[in-house]
Amino acid sequence: MFGKLTRLAIDLVAISTLLAGIARSTGYHFNTRRFKDATIRNLLDSYLAIGDNVFAFASGFAVSSSFFYRKIDQ
Repeated sequence: MFGKLTRLAIDLVAISTLLAGIARSTGYHFNTRRFKDATIRNLLDSYLAIGDNVFAFASGFAVSSSFFYRKIDQ
C-alpha cells in the first residue's frame, strides 16, 4: 500500500514537472481559471507550483554541474 502511494506521488510530481517545463519553454500555461471552484483552482495552483519548484531545482543543478553543458547551434 505504501509503495503504491509513493509511486503515485512520484508520478504526480513528474507530470507537474513536465507541465512546468512546457510552461517555461513555450510560454503556454495550464489554465486553472477554467475551474469555477476556488478550492480546486487553489489546489491545482499549488500542485503546479510543486512541479515548477522541482523544475527550477533540476535546472539549477544542470547549470552548476559539470555533467551538463550548453549546446550552441551554429
